Amino acid sequence: MGKNIIPQHRGRGSPTYRVPAKAFSPRLTYRKENGVIVDIIHDSRRDAPVAKVIYPDRSEGYVIASEGMRVGDSTDNVIKPLGELNEGSQIFAIETYPTSGPKLCRSPGSFAVIVSKSGSDCVIQLPSKKTIKLGPNCMASLGLPAGEGRHEKPFVKAGRKFHLMRTRGKLFPRTKGNRMNIVDHPYGGSGHGKKRPPVSIHAPPGKKVGHIAPRRTGRKKR
Repeated sequence: MGKNIIPQHRGRGSPTYRVPAKAFSPRLTYRKENGVIVDIIHDSRRDAPVAKVIYPDRSEGYVIASEGMRVGDSTDNVIKPLGELNEGSQIFAIETYPTSGPKLCRSPGSFAVIVSKSGSDCVIQLPSKKTIKLGPNCMASLGLPAGEGRHEKPFVKAGRKFHLMRTRGKLFPRTKGNRMNIVDHPYGGSGHGKKRPPVSIHAPPGKKVGHIAPRRTGRKKR
C-alpha cells in the first residue's frame, strides 16, 4: 500500500507540519514613542534575535535586533520613519504601510537601501535589486539585522536539527523521492534514468513533482 507524498501530507495538516502552540513567537510592532532595550531574546522561529523594548507607559514590545544593539540602548537611534532617513541609508524590518509592522528584510544580513525621496514617496531598493515606493510615514530600522553567519556553526547532531525544524513546523529528516518505492512516489522505483515530463501547475499534489510548468526544458542549443 502506498502513502501520501510530502505535499499531500503537508496539505492535510497533520501535527508534523504544525508549529507547537507553546512556541515563543512574539508579535513585532513599531511605536512612535521611544523605548529602551531591556533584553535580547532568542526566538526559535526566527533566525534573527529579538529585542524586548519597554516604553514610557511601561508596556512591552518586540523588534528585530540590529547589529551592535545592546541592553540599555534607546530605539530613537535605530527606528525611524523613512521620511527622516537620508538617501543611501541601509535599512531593514521595513513597514509596507504605516502600522503594518516590519515586513521586509527581516532575515540576518539582509538590508534595503533608500534610493531617492520625494514629498509623498520613498524609493527603496530591496536585496533582489527590485525598487518599490513606500510612504514617508512607514517605519524602518537602521543598519542590518543581527545574527549574520548563523549557518557557519554546524548542527553537529541530527537531534538539534530535528528540534529546530519541529519548532518551525517543517519535516526532518526527509527522504528523496527517487529513494522510495514506485508506489510511494512518482520518482520511485528502479527507473531512475527515464525522462520525466513537465507537470501542469493545475496538477493535484500527488502528481506535482519535478518540473512544474517550466518555460523550457532540456539543454540550451548553442
